[in-house]
Amino acid sequence: MTPGRRLAGRARTLRTVPTRPDLRQQSFAREHSPEYGAMALCGVGDVLVVDSMRMPYATVLGDVKLLQLKHQSAEGFVTDGAIRDLDIVREYGLAIYAQRRTPTVREYGEPIEVNVDIQCAGTLVRPGDVIVGDNDGIIVVPAAMAAEIVEWSEIHEEAEEIVKARIESERCNPGLHYPPTDELKESIRRRRLAR
Repeated sequence: MTPGRRLAGRARTLRTVPTRPDLRQQSFAREHSPEYGAMALCGVGDVLVVDSMRMPYATVLGDVKLLQLKHQSAEGFVTDGAIRDLDIVREYGLAIYAQRRTPTVREYGEPIEVNVDIQCAGTLVRPGDVIVGDNDGIIVVPAAMAAEIVEWSEIHEEAEEIVKARIESERCNPGLHYPPTDELKESIRRRRLAR
């Protein structure tokens, strides 16, 4: 929803459930509502990830509520539901990932739990996981694997640059050099260790 804006940060989570009149009566009101608790956990380097049950029009956040994420200097907001008031929210400087825009307000889901394991678009997201996003979408990196994944990604990117340079200089079929071989990646890894 914010083209060109990259995202990287730690996950803070919010789980929603289908709304029902009895739940609506029990839910916390005003500043004690779970979405505010989830946003309060966010700061620099954090991303709020909301499980909206993959409901395309479900949202609990719009321009007024998302002021809290802006004030907390969070990196962004990810949901498998929708975003409300996007034209205004884009001005907050947050990276926003959602299925679509919606005019609805809490008609489909009720926030219920903060900073627990959730699913978002069918992917497990645990508090502290690393969220990385660009124009192609979002990936979730388990916190315990983050250093290993970063190293693999850097080596793979460098290998792809070498492969592209070879293809350009030889003006050959990409399949001659792509995908990068394990040998090429290992040589990059050894060179990096030697530095």
